[in-house]
Amino acid sequence: MPTVAASVAELLGLIAPAATVSDGRLVIADEAGFRSTTIRDLAWTAAFATDDPTVEAARWLVWEASLELGAHSASIQELYLARSRGEVHGFTVPAINVRAQTFDMARTIFATAEAGGVGAVILELARSEQTYTYQRPAEYATSVLAGAIAANWQHPVFIQGDHYQFNAAKYKADPEKMTEEIRAACRQAINVGYRNIDIDSSTLVDLSQPDVDAEQRENYERAAELTALIRELEPEGITISVGGEIGEVGKQNSTEPELRAYLEGFRRELNRRRPGAVGISKAALQTGTSHGGVPLPDGSIAAVKLDFEVIRRLGEVAREYGLAGAVQHGASTLPDNLFHHFPAVETAEIHLATGFQNALYDNPAFPAELTKAIDAFCYSDCADERKPGQTDEQFVYTTRKKAIGPFKRQLWDLPEKDEILADQATKIAFLFKELAVLESQGMVDRYIKPVVHHRPAPAAVREALAPA
Repeated sequence: MPTVAASVAELLGLIAPAATVSDGRLVIADEAGFRSTTIRDLAWTAAFATDDPTVEAARWLVWEASLELGAHSASIQELYLARSRGEVHGFTVPAINVRAQTFDMARTIFATAEAGGVGAVILELARSEQTYTYQRPAEYATSVLAGAIAANWQHPVFIQGDHYQFNAAKYKADPEKMTEEIRAACRQAINVGYRNIDIDSSTLVDLSQPDVDAEQRENYERAAELTALIRELEPEGITISVGGEIGEVGKQNSTEPELRAYLEGFRRELNRRRPGAVGISKAALQTGTSHGGVPLPDGSIAAVKLDFEVIRRLGEVAREYGLAGAVQHGASTLPDNLFHHFPAVETAEIHLATGFQNALYDNPAFPAELTKAIDAFCYSDCADERKPGQTDEQFVYTTRKKAIGPFKRQLWDLPEKDEILADQATKIAFLFKELAVLESQGMVDRYIKPVVHHRPAPAAVREALAPA
């Protein structure tokens, strides 16, 4: 098992002789050893160490290693601009929400991608997921980059903040306070290396207004405000890919007038705040899905009626405005026989979350005793979330995601994880094929050029290396 360092001095000892720190920079002497062993110690220390300076040092070492070993955190912006111009088409970028076993899931995703020549893949985490999975952005970025290093990945790494969402009730009570919460989230994400952020102010859409512009106004004004802030904060040489959303997932299907009203209003507002600034690269729609699927009384997932014509037509409209196209949320629990339709209608991006969580929890290799413990946690700690009429199966299905944080270390250290990850790899490979991103590495490397931003060594590292 990997070692969790208790101090910065111990951590620097762990990375030797594969690597050292010299003149404030990480020097890797044994790349193979670093990728196979050292990176695991760094990932586990960053996730589980209790000494804050040691955690900071581990995160810094992983960031610097990602630069040295070719796994740069990057924006997908230029690829999406190429798509908006019609230079590339016919594929759908999978954006995978990695909630559990983050290092090993990232390693598995990137190893599977490498085997299939896949370059167009995003790893993301929603703000709500940060809370219940016990992963703040700094840790998530570190785990993803560490997984990429372990997989010998030498291509751009697209890390995305998903659903930076306005809470409608909190916004109604105090709009400025709620907006500042999202501003702070954007600042934090950019500071730790996220280069892709989805702003979801669709929760502010008011369908009681007299016309579509009025309905979307609060949505596009806040999205433009946050985009202007992101443009102000983004590192030199990088244009962060920003996503917008016009229809809250699980509500009524989106329409062309809604999308046009949003995009036109967004551009007016962004030009007012920051003239000529680059806008959003994609727009998420509601097409008939819901996050996590709808569990039936026996715990199975209800069939959905997905409107691919909405995706096709609104994707065309989005490209008229210079976007890559439409984004599909809430898709991971859809039947396997639907995924090939997404690239066929030129869906730009698809978000996949709960399906991978289900593949972990429901895997035959998952320990029965741990399942019992997680179920017990749901009954004891999530009882207030139980809805009237829910069966036990429905209740556990909708709340077991909340166990990921409390059981985080057990899931990372799971003795059976190799068997489970092998099944996850099979599913990932299937999705790569169905979404037509096989052999997309050349395309990605053509449009996405690495931008190196070294970080200064933390004070605790410098102190540990200082002569007595």
